[in-house]
Amino acid sequence: MLRNLSDRLERVSSGWVVLIALVIFVLFAALVLPRQASSAESSTRGADSPDMSFFYSPRDLYGMAEAYGTQGRADYVRARFTFDLIWPLVYTFFLATAISWINRGDPVEGRHLLNLAPVFGAVCDYLENISTSLVMLRYPQPTLIVEWLAPLFTFLKWILVYGSFLILVMGAAAAAVRWLKGRSRRP
Repeated sequence: MLRNLSDRLERVSSGWVVLIALVIFVLFAALVLPRQASSAESSTRGADSPDMSFFYSPRDLYGMAEAYGTQGRADYVRARFTFDLIWPLVYTFFLATAISWINRGDPVEGRHLLNLAPVFGAVCDYLENISTSLVMLRYPQPTLIVEWLAPLFTFLKWILVYGSFLILVMGAAAAAVRWLKGRSRRP
């Protein structure tokens, strides 16, 4: 199943598709993210956000919920099911197609599955959104188990998303080396 998904991503990842994905990613990052960050900053009273944290505990999560207040928690949940439904699709579209396209000429077989890292990152992002939203909606009642899963999903999301950018950069470097070696062999 995973190999089939990876192969499908490779098949659709032409140079044009990657370029379109890059344009969408850059436009979203330049036009939508700053507005969303500003809105989140004001509605959450400048408190930390689980989405932007790398590590936090259930106690930290409840502290954020307290700091947000009733309206801030409602705004946080609304953002998770509007903006944060689209953003993972945008970065996954770019990263998965770019990694697939960059690695298409790589002779190392296992590297072709690396295009799934951003897909798993998006899955963790959605699981994070669901779990943190449940905590926010139920606050001040505890949300057992979910309060521990939320930080785990956040941590895994960041590892996979940052890792995907690292995979892309390393794949681009390897592709450049392959290209240079190919050019030096030509008469």
